[in-house]
Amino acid sequence: MKTYFVSILLLLSGLQALQANDGVYYANGNQLVPIRETDISVQKEVLTISLCDDGYARVEVDYEFLNHGAAKTVQMGFEAENPYNTDDPMRKDGVHPYIHDFTVQMNGTVLPYRNAVVEPGQLDTPYTGPHDDTPEEFARYAYAYCFDAPFHEGVNKVRHTYRYRMSYGVGRCFEVPYWLKPAARWKGGRIGDFTLRIKAPGTAKHFLVVDSLFTGAEFKVTEGTGKVRHTRYGWCSFVEVALRDGTVEWHGLNYNPIEDLNIQSADTYISFDEKYPVGSFYDRSDLYVIWPMEAKVPDYLARNLPYASRGYVFKKKNLRELFSKFWWYMPDPAYVPSTDDFTPREWRLLNEGR
Repeated sequence: MKTYFVSILLLLSGLQALQANDGVYYANGNQLVPIRETDISVQKEVLTISLCDDGYARVEVDYEFLNHGAAKTVQMGFEAENPYNTDDPMRKDGVHPYIHDFTVQMNGTVLPYRNAVVEPGQLDTPYTGPHDDTPEEFARYAYAYCFDAPFHEGVNKVRHTYRYRMSYGVGRCFEVPYWLKPAARWKGGRIGDFTLRIKAPGTAKHFLVVDSLFTGAEFKVTEGTGKVRHTRYGWCSFVEVALRDGTVEWHGLNYNPIEDLNIQSADTYISFDEKYPVGSFYDRSDLYVIWPMEAKVPDYLARNLPYASRGYVFKKKNLRELFSKFWWYMPDPAYVPSTDDFTPREWRLLNEGR
């Protein structure tokens, strides 16, 4: 029986490196991908990313792999580079400090995994320390999660889940990068049937994805309340999504990802453009950045942002007209005002105004 070596490259993107002084970068998601694989193709993938108010993204990936050859065991690995700008010391046990609840199941069986600290991109090479006189705080290493996957002939189902801390910084409340291009390393270089689901469970989220990555079909709201539109900020064209306890979905066949996915909070672009009124972006998370423009907002408006986020239909004409100008506002006549699910930040808005 042959053993093959597979690696998940969970690395920080070049864009993140360029913005390193402007934010905090924890980790980003990725495909299960092989370094060399000629017998196994990705027949189907359903990628679900949930954006939560605790600052974490929850990832659930369901694969159907088609093994065109004989049964074999594949050594698979999940690799995550060390976080940047967080001042975290290296963990010698190989467990990434911002990745939690890592699980993998194959054909209904939970697979055990092992951890190690390795050289980036080299799961079989233990990390030995900074190279070329690089200061310790700028050292690059990776946390590895490795497991042995027994593939039988034909279709094999793999379910992979974990939570990881969303990045944030100047100009963005949250940023969730996920590498899609490595899927080309499987046999055929494409995903036969690909579905992306982005969720906002129990909360409201307003975000952007680059639209050139998703052509041939439109994003559709499949659960809860939401809206989708194509928009342009500066030189970039996006799919813009507002969700409230909902799900937006994109589906494509014979999918060839030409770019990597990056889910960006909508303030990434509009916060620097003064033609957009304050309130055009709002997030319940404590990671939300209070911009100088927001300081000009009257306290009564700031206190009503949490209610608008939940769809409250305002009785006062001035508030009703004001919030109707915010694209993310989705009125819900059935909503009864309540503070039961307010976040700590929203309690501050309610009590202090901003």
